[in-house]
Amino acid sequence: MKMKAGCSQLEPGALILVFNLCFYASYQLTELQVCKLCSGPVLNDTAVGQFCSVSAGRVDGRCCLRNDNTTDPEHIIGLDLSNCSLTHVEDLKEASTALMIDFSFNPIVNISDTAFQGFIELNYMILPGDIVCPGGNTSWSKVEVKKGNRLCEGQKNMCNQSGHLSVNCPENSLCAPYGPGFVQCSCADNYHGYKCLREGEFPALQVFGPLGASTVAIAFLLWVTQRRKAKSL
Repeated sequence: MKMKAGCSQLEPGALILVFNLCFYASYQLTELQVCKLCSGPVLNDTAVGQFCSVSAGRVDGRCCLRNDNTTDPEHIIGLDLSNCSLTHVEDLKEASTALMIDFSFNPIVNISDTAFQGFIELNYMILPGDIVCPGGNTSWSKVEVKKGNRLCEGQKNMCNQSGHLSVNCPENSLCAPYGPGFVQCSCADNYHGYKCLREGEFPALQVFGPLGASTVAIAFLLWVTQRRKAKSL
């Protein structure tokens, strides 16, 4: 409440500057660059094209987007990067919500181990036949080579059968899928800190309060500096 009251006393120019600093990340997501990695749109007779049609999706470049403007209009459900002359696959974070990705007919020589970290919804991949499925065969329910392509289907949950603890997670933590071959460990209720060893509620106000105040102060100083420079011209 104090931060809100303090911000309301700033002039409109300063408020706009604060807003841009705080929400810069969301502003950058107005255009999905991954959909433009290859020329042309998703074709109807491709795997992603057929999936998009069945899912009543919306084509944007090489992406199939969920056709639901009431929630997230930039939600990618399919990505077709087939026949794009790709040799390496690295940063595809914009497509982390995809259910299907097609990399067929590419001279790929390397896929980064972390390229699909966070792709928890990915359920079907098409790769060149000599490329191993992300996370290895044990990360998928079905792996087969068909017509020169490797098909990876049904991403497995790498947490143990209970769905809670994993040998890869520390005590007092919970395990959740985080992409093919990856898990994410988060502290259980009432635990926080390094390896979830601290018990009790996380002191959010003490940690984030000064950070928020510092952000507002820096934004205000930048605005004041700009005003002074403008007056000196």
